[in-house]
Amino acid sequence: MRYPVALALTLLTETPVYTAALTRIGPVRPRRAAAAGVLVNLVTHSLLWWTLRHWTDGPAAAYWTGFALSEIAVCAAEALLLCPLAGLRPRDPLPWIASGTANATSLLAGLLLGG
Repeated sequence: MRYPVALALTLLTETPVYTAALTRIGPVRPRRAAAAGVLVNLVTHSLLWWTLRHWTDGPAAAYWTGFALSEIAVCAAEALLLCPLAGLRPRDPLPWIASGTANATSLLAGLLLGG
């Protein structure tokens, strides 16, 4: 999958998840929630993409280990970035739940589409 397609897929799947989680569970207005979802992905997606490209030359086990570690790092980074963007605190469970759910959703979508 090419980068622009992967980014579009990520934004199309994660932004609604962030918006729903931050507005229905949390005190964030829909526009702010959607903007936060887009912004955290614009920060992390290119870094993840670049990192994963460096794991593709080695054995499959190294790739999947790097993939898992990279996804965990992205979830943590997005949760922490959500806090100031959405007016949340890092101790709150909401940014962590929203990030984990959003990233699981886009990961599943990417795997289903063969990416």
